[in-house]
Amino acid sequence: MFTVKYRLAHAFETPNCCNDMKLSQFKILAFDVYGTLIDWESGMITALKPLTDRVAMNLNRDDILNAHAHYESAAQRFSPSRKYSELLATVYRRLAEHWQVDAGWEECLAYGRSVPQWPAFDDSADALGYLKQHFQLAVLTNTDNLSFSGSNARLGVTFDAVMTAEDIGSYKPDDRNFEYMLETLTHRGITRDEILHVAESMFHDHQPANRHGLANCWIYRRHDQEGFGATMHPGEMPTVNFTFNSMADFAAAHQQEIT
Repeated sequence: MFTVKYRLAHAFETPNCCNDMKLSQFKILAFDVYGTLIDWESGMITALKPLTDRVAMNLNRDDILNAHAHYESAAQRFSPSRKYSELLATVYRRLAEHWQVDAGWEECLAYGRSVPQWPAFDDSADALGYLKQHFQLAVLTNTDNLSFSGSNARLGVTFDAVMTAEDIGSYKPDDRNFEYMLETLTHRGITRDEILHVAESMFHDHQPANRHGLANCWIYRRHDQEGFGATMHPGEMPTVNFTFNSMADFAAAHQQEIT
């Protein structure tokens, strides 16, 4: 059983759509993974320690995450066809230059290979196991297939569709990624209004979800923290149809709705 505790304390003024939507009306949940199901910020901080431990200046967690967000976003825009593991190696190099620390390419590559070691949030596997009983589950993720396979093992569920940036040749928030997902699911007989896009990132996910007319659910993992962490500031905040502070709260809300 999940404890229902999804009253929110927003750190941002986020428009919520006024509607009568229910979670149970959807056929498929399309998940972002990193930041939503996988605790990528903690994974990054740990995997970057060989670099950040050599930085002369004092860096706090948000200093590291904000710098990472900038260089990752730039790399994804300028090199959209590169595998995520290779792209992360470039991000590591840019961070080393930014902080004026020497880093060999093998060290950069090691960071790129760290994604499968990034931990899942404590509630992800149980929530997904519950939701799998009621929905089809899909993934639309900004990573490569090998990296995701390692993360998938931590989540303990078989997804009904896995769509990676490596498959598509671009990174969210590029509209191509959402067009690819919609075309793929349409071919399987799933209509746009049967999809609920579930994600943490306003920048990578909720803005393009708004553009494509997708119902969306914000898993507000950073509800007790300032800023946007490892994602870029979205500018104007997107609208969301549902907001929960965790996957456990999301699953509990669905359980309450159907009982």
